[in-house]
Amino acid sequence: MSLKTDADEITLIADPKVLAIPIHENNEPMVDLKNQTILVFGTSPEVPNNTNYTKMRKTVYEKLVQAQSLLPTGIRFCLYEAYRSLELQKKLFDERYNKVKKAHATWTHEAIFHETIKLVSPIINLDNSINIPPHATGAAIDVYLLDAAGKPLDMGMHPQDWVEDQQGELSKTEATCIPQEARHNRQLMSHALEQVGFANYPTEFWHWSYGDRYWAYQTGANVAVYGMMK
Repeated sequence: MSLKTDADEITLIADPKVLAIPIHENNEPMVDLKNQTILVFGTSPEVPNNTNYTKMRKTVYEKLVQAQSLLPTGIRFCLYEAYRSLELQKKLFDERYNKVKKAHATWTHEAIFHETIKLVSPIINLDNSINIPPHATGAAIDVYLLDAAGKPLDMGMHPQDWVEDQQGELSKTEATCIPQEARHNRQLMSHALEQVGFANYPTEFWHWSYGDRYWAYQTGANVAVYGMMK
């Protein structure tokens, strides 16, 4: 069964087609944004002791720097989150799953799972196999845009507010229920990131990756090059 949304046929992050892509780990090291000044990063997301969120694979960092150079003068990326531990991933998944379950008490486990993975990757797939979430590989980044004064541009919503997006409509990259300026800013960000080879998870305008399974699926690559970081 293909895991897609009914409305727009988005292939979800735990679709069997995505999970079937092999991973050929290239053992590339991580880069910590705390050790550089080119890219801006915000405060620790989700939990106050999340100290690894500024880490990403070296090529991911280099491509993000390249993408920033394609933005209009004065506009910069701000990292919301990159690497995420499995412990935190499970916590976020469980919280979202329980929220969906509470809102849809008559839904089956499968339906709740499908709705949950629109915004959070699982660590255990629907068939009980072990999943490798993109953020756990160092391949995924959550980003938004800042203006010349360091103020967030209108993106329709801030990534930190994803938990409040009950229906997931505001979070979609191609959301139509947001102001025109916000749509323009999302398109601006998307264009820069796509130009250097990043792939977007269409249910989350802020989520981009390079080198993981979802990136491979979106770009037609035969293999993913980043596996689980420990």
